[in-house]
Amino acid sequence: MKKVGIVMGSDSDLPVVKKAAATLRSFDIPFETHVYSAHRTPEEARDFALSAREKGFGVIIAFAGMAAHLAGAIAANTTLPVIGVPCKGGAMDGLDALLSTVEMPSGIPVATVAIGGGSNAALLAAQILAIEDAELAGKLRKKREEDRKTVLEKDAGIEARLED
Repeated sequence: MKKVGIVMGSDSDLPVVKKAAATLRSFDIPFETHVYSAHRTPEEARDFALSAREKGFGVIIAFAGMAAHLAGAIAANTTLPVIGVPCKGGAMDGLDALLSTVEMPSGIPVATVAIGGGSNAALLAAQILAIEDAELAGKLRKKREEDRKTVLEKDAGIEARLED
């Protein structure tokens, strides 16, 4: 199975990264985590992206707040799918990161999830890897069914909660 590369612009993004890591672990997806800044360590971020395919990665998830150029910097240096996760912080509380991540120029796509959407980024990475992995696709179907059952259980109990 291909690995997922997790890159965060700062260790302050770690709480959101932990959500992604937990989700990847729940599917037994191998991953590596690094701190590379698009602005403070551009050579290291570039080298990681350039060598990712050869090192067995299938998807890269990039977490960054504020200016949030990391996902774009990574995507500019690889043809692997890149998922951007905007993180809260700064004067706009994550909106600036969302806009920086989602507004990529034509030719350099970055899939973008919600602000703080580490779990969804990991699920999207799993879906991408599951294109070529039937076992992983089965695990994703099982999770969807578990989620469905949870919602239906809540639906069945909502009338009783309203009567209290």
